[in-house]
Amino acid sequence: MAVNEDFQGRSYDPTPPFDVGREHIRDFAAAVGATDPIHHDVEAARAAGYADLVAPPTFAVIPGQRTDAQFVADPQAGVDYTRVVHGEQRFVHHRPIVAGDELRGVLHIDAIRAAGGHQMVTMRSEIIDAQDQPVATSLSTIVVRGGE
Repeated sequence: MAVNEDFQGRSYDPTPPFDVGREHIRDFAAAVGATDPIHHDVEAARAAGYADLVAPPTFAVIPGQRTDAQFVADPQAGVDYTRVVHGEQRFVHHRPIVAGDELRGVLHIDAIRAAGGHQMVTMRSEIIDAQDQPVATSLSTIVVRGGE
């Protein structure tokens, strides 16, 4: 089954809220080797001018992938997840993600194109806070491998 190219240009409703907790940030920072105290120590983050712990920049992958999952899980999209490889990931940050944020994502399917017998899907997840203000834009491309 091929990816449904009619999904290009489609947008999805906002995801349910994801509450960013201190332990989410600490665990992610430890996993990626981010040692700056603003990721681990609340007082250090506050001394640096933040309300709470600050997530490392790549933390945006968590709400971004939660948002992207809507497309992959949509049966009408025609994505065989067993054939998916991650092609590219980029972020544009509008402000830092901090503990206590309530994030939602709005998914846009920006492009679906054929390349070398495979299909490449470019997704843009606009990550917003509880006041609908932009926090980050997650841009990802998945490659859906063609038949053998």
